[in-house]
Amino acid sequence: MKVLIIEDDEAILRMLKRGLEDEDFVVDTATNGEDGEYLVFTNHYDVIILDWMLPQKEGIEVLKTIRNKNILTPVLMLTAKDTITNKVEGLNNGADDYLAKPFSFEELLARLNAIYRRSALKGTNKVVIGNIEIDFDSKIVKKDGNIVDLTAKEYELLEFLLANRGSVVSTEMIQEQLWNSEEFISSNVIQVIIYRLRNKLSKELIRSKRNLGYFIE
Repeated sequence: MKVLIIEDDEAILRMLKRGLEDEDFVVDTATNGEDGEYLVFTNHYDVIILDWMLPQKEGIEVLKTIRNKNILTPVLMLTAKDTITNKVEGLNNGADDYLAKPFSFEELLARLNAIYRRSALKGTNKVVIGNIEIDFDSKIVKKDGNIVDLTAKEYELLEFLLANRGSVVSTEMIQEQLWNSEEFISSNVIQVIIYRLRNKLSKELIRSKRNLGYFIE
C-alpha cells in the first residue's frame, strides 16, 4: 500500500513513516499543505494521512481542493481538534475517518487498513479467482487450499492489480505504487516480480498488453 503523510510535526512524521515502513508500506511525506497537495496531484496513493493544522495551506482546505478535483483517495485526518463540530466538518468535506491526537500507532494502522479496504477493495475482505484465494485481512494467498509464500513486493503488486481489476496498470503506475518517490526502479525489476507471481500462482492470472501494462480480468 502506498501512503502519503502530510504532517508538519517532525516527531509525529518520523514516527508514522518509520512505523508504516516497518509494516511494508511505501511512504511519501510532506510538511506543509501546498507540497502535500502537489504530491496528491502528481502521484497515486492508496491512502492519505492529513493533518488539519498545516503551514501554507490548512489540511481542511487541502481536503476540499482534492475532493473538488474528484480525487477520491481515502483520507484519514489527524488533528488536535477533537470537538464534534470539527469532526463533522472534516467528514462532511470528504474525510473518510478522523483520529484525534494523541493517538496510538496501532489504532491508526487499523483505521488506515479499514478505509483502504472500504475504498479500493469495496469492503471485500477476500477474493477468489479460480483456485486462488486472496485474504486481504491476513494478507494470505492460497492456491488449491495451500498457502503460497509471497514476498512483500509480490503481495503488494498482486493487491494493487486486484484493486484495479479489469483496468490496465502501466509500469510507471506500479513503480509509483510500490516504491517511494525518491527511489528509481527499472521496468526489469517489475517484470521479474510479474514473472515470479505468474510462476507461483498462474500464468493466466496476470495478463499483459504490449507497451501498456498489466491487468487481472
